[in-house]
Amino acid sequence: MPTYDYKCDACGHRFELFQSIRDGARRKCPTCGRLKLRRLIGAGAAVLFRGSGFYQTDYRSPEYQRRAKAEKESSSSAEPSTPSSTGTSDTSDAGD
Repeated sequence: MPTYDYKCDACGHRFELFQSIRDGARRKCPTCGRLKLRRLIGAGAAVLFRGSGFYQTDYRSPEYQRRAKAEKESSSSAEPSTPSSTGTSDTSDAGD
């Protein structure tokens, strides 16, 4: 549920009210009792991202994505795909 800012045009009283988004705007000032209360337009709350998910790098330019893919492919082709064998056996006879 959002928090709304209100101001009374009659007495100048300002306050915040935590109410449902479906509730209508209040009209009566809790301080002076006049029907001069109005809801103010606020900046809104900041967007919070929690957990894994959205990061700055998720939406990179196509050029960046092409270069990253080419770099990844070139680094994977530089590494040998299978380990080289020396022809020696790692097993030893423990029974000697």
